[in-house]
Order: sequence, then structure tokens, then C-alpha cells
Amino acid sequence: MSVKAYIGMGSNLDQPKQQLTLACAALSQLPHTQFIQRSSFYKSAPVGYLDQPDFMNAVAEIQTTLEPEILLEALLTIEKEQGRVRKFLNAPRTLDLDLLLYGLQSIDVPGLVVPHPRAHERAFVLVPLAQIAPELFIPLRGPLRELLTKVDPNSVSVLQELNG
Repeated sequence: MSVKAYIGMGSNLDQPKQQLTLACAALSQLPHTQFIQRSSFYKSAPVGYLDQPDFMNAVAEIQTTLEPEILLEALLTIEKEQGRVRKFLNAPRTLDLDLLLYGLQSIDVPGLVVPHPRAHERAFVLVPLAQIAPELFIPLRGPLRELLTKVDPNSVSVLQELNG
């Protein structure tokens, strides 16, 4: 069965704009998957470990028949191919791909929790997500429009409009 999924993307090393652009290209090459759209690129301050460059973030929408665990493995492979090294929690990175949503499913298995457990607290996820899917309902959390009222939208700034 085909499912709409949303992928959070972030980078703050090795030309972040290029990293996110390459990630979108890689997503479009996944088997049994159609790349639908991505948000603009946004700038945001780091979370957790603060002594690092600001991030560039975006959200991509795909349509896929891949099972969620297989999709997650594909995302981790893309990260690795683009030089992701996991030195410590919240470390600077070339690419971070998070499976934010997988249809309206709630998934909690070892190594995978969907919806992403902290997405509803992060403007750098919610603002780009709202740009491409403003009517979205987040399982276990509620309407995206309501979640946006609980974060500071000014903590992110648009870096590149979709047509830019």
C-alpha cells in the first residue's frame, strides 16, 4: 500500500545547501518511492550541543510503498553516503534525515518511533512542514496548525524560497 511520508532534513557541515539538495535527489531515487515536494530551506540554531554552526533544515514529502523500517534503513544509508559520522549526541553533521511521519501510523519499535518523538516541539520541523502540508494532522499530537502555536516561528528563518 502506498503511504505519504515526511522526511525532516538537516545539515550544518560541508555545504549544507548542497547536502540537502543531494538528499532530495537521493530520496527521488529510492525504489518504490516518488518524491513529491520539499519545503524551502530554513536556518535554525543548533539544539542540545550549542558549540557548532547553525543548521539548514527542510522537510520533504514522498509517496512510498516501502515499509517504515526499510525506509529508515534507506535514510540511514543516504546519511552515511553523504559523510554522516555519529560522534556524539547532537554533534555537527553533514546530513540528518528523520522519518517524521509515515501516513497516519503510530510506530514504536526498537530504533524507530513515528511520529518523530520531538518533532512537535521543534519549529525547524513544524514551520517547513506547514509550508508544504498546512492541513496535516500529526498522530498522537493533533493538527499541525495547533502545534505551530506552541513553538516560536521566529526561531527559524527562510533561506531559500521554493522557486529560488
